Amino acid sequence: MSYAVKELFHTLQGEGMQAGRAAVFLRFAGCNLWSGREADRGKGPGGCSAWCDTDFVGTDGTAGGKYATGEALARKVAEAWQGGTERRLVVCTGGEPLLQLDAALVGALHAEGFEVAVETNGTQEAPPGIDWVCVSPKQGGALVLRAGNELKLVYPQVGMEPERFEGLGFQHLLLQPLDGPEREENTRRAVAYCMAHPRWRLSVQTHKVLGIR
Repeated sequence: MSYAVKELFHTLQGEGMQAGRAAVFLRFAGCNLWSGREADRGKGPGGCSAWCDTDFVGTDGTAGGKYATGEALARKVAEAWQGGTERRLVVCTGGEPLLQLDAALVGALHAEGFEVAVETNGTQEAPPGIDWVCVSPKQGGALVLRAGNELKLVYPQVGMEPERFEGLGFQHLLLQPLDGPEREENTRRAVAYCMAHPRWRLSVQTHKVLGIR
């Protein structure tokens, strides 16, 4: 299959359990929970359409475009990497990366020496071979991926109370305050929840604090 990529770039992972680690972010175009267009705010099956802050529309970003094969895309990811041959990490994100990420691309990225991580809303099955699975469930999205390395819940979301996810098969449970005009209050509430429920860990969007992508 071919792959539609919004952008790919070298940066530091900004959030979750791998925050601070160098990575190539591979952002796929498209999502199954809303269109990503401002005119469609609040529309679509996912409640995230009201607050999503990611541009995943089109293929016009850094190194964006259509890639005909997994090998071609993996080579472009390798070109973006600036950190030598060790501890290579690519974070496949979106939009919703599991609409496009398949076993062929995972294999091609492994052949270039990368650990492959995915950040997904969990509504799609994952191909085999992914090294790190981060699921960020969204209100209105039927959760298919119910196990992985980390569950990162944007908080608060209506009907998405943290206790609903504690029985799933994730190694790490994280709360990430919902950004926007009520960020300070959401952060206060997330901090209080983590202090009262120590199975949960606070995830902060450090890339926004640092002013990096």
